[in-house]
Amino acid sequence: MMILVTGATGNIGRALVRELDAREAELRILVRDPARAAGLPERAGRAVGDLGEPATLAPAFAGVDRLFLLTQGIGTDYTAAALAAAEAAGVHHIVHLSSFHVGFDPMPAMGRWHHERELLVRACGIPATFLRPGGFMTNALDWLPTLRAGNYVLDPIGPGRHAPIDPADIAEVAALALTEAGHQGREYALTGDETFTVAEQVQVISRTVGRAIEVRAAATPAEAVRSRFPHGAPPALADAVTESLALMRADTVGFRTDTVQRLLGRRPRTFADWCARHADAFRTAPAPA
Repeated sequence: MMILVTGATGNIGRALVRELDAREAELRILVRDPARAAGLPERAGRAVGDLGEPATLAPAFAGVDRLFLLTQGIGTDYTAAALAAAEAAGVHHIVHLSSFHVGFDPMPAMGRWHHERELLVRACGIPATFLRPGGFMTNALDWLPTLRAGNYVLDPIGPGRHAPIDPADIAEVAALALTEAGHQGREYALTGDETFTVAEQVQVISRTVGRAIEVRAAATPAEAVRSRFPHGAPPALADAVTESLALMRADTVGFRTDTVQRLLGRRPRTFADWCARHADAFRTAPAPA
């Protein structure tokens, strides 16, 4: 059983490749630049290809039985290209990374983009499992520029609470769905089981690195978007982020599920554990004067 992993050089993809390697699964990773796969298990075959160039995909998909499909951006072209290659290769099962925003009513823009991709997966006829995670713990790394510049974090959601998930838990669920029976046709909403405000997350980081960190309220939605995309964001993406932050601010309870525990038989990894593993990144920020 050959498994092909797309997005293998990202946070989830890297964790998934290692998880599949530990399970001794036969696997292959799709990469545009093999150099970016440095550090991944050598047993994972490298296939050079680009979802943005469909003509490059046939060799990567040849002989593949199961596909982990992760596509970035706000369009559907990459998803359509991957599905066409999967159909031509005779893939039997797709595990597709989506978003928990798909389950919101009304559905926000972030959800609509993922929903459009889900519709393509469903229409292709290959049995699929849909993973719908919430916010990632790794999003805290987006705070590094302001931490390094001034030892502060910009807070755009105030009283809003959320339950971030460790990408390693998403990867473990994906590995389960790819290697065990019973997951075709399922939709799994994935979150951590601890809810936080941004200020509370910063407190965890402060305890981890042993220094106080300032939390500043974002003055405007535009400032919050600039802090996340310092080089600018397309208007549609900026509007979607603004909408998402407003929804997060309004949720003072914090949406969370017990899906990780039900599937893996253990509680999700904690934010404190994640911070401990990434403490060096936060320690590069300057101490206050």
